[in-house]
Amino acid sequence: MQALEQEIKELIVSALSLEDVRPQDIETDAPLFVEGLGLDSIDALELGVALQKRYGVAMSADAGQTRQHFTSVATLARFVAASRPRGAA
Repeated sequence: MQALEQEIKELIVSALSLEDVRPQDIETDAPLFVEGLGLDSIDALELGVALQKRYGVAMSADAGQTRQHFTSVATLARFVAASRPRGAA
């Protein structure tokens, strides 16, 4: 799971063009929105698209459920691991 968490941190930095943030600066269990990394709703949309392209995962139409997945890098990694199409690396 640590490798996936690292990939997601790198994806966050690259997909959102975070110039002053390095993947190693992002804490795995820290909040991604408001406090913590301080992302906003536009960042969430961009990150969701990047996750769909990279991992082939589908986001739920249920905003509350999707919000839970985007709580932290750790929750995103669990969501991606559970949602990847079978056979995906």
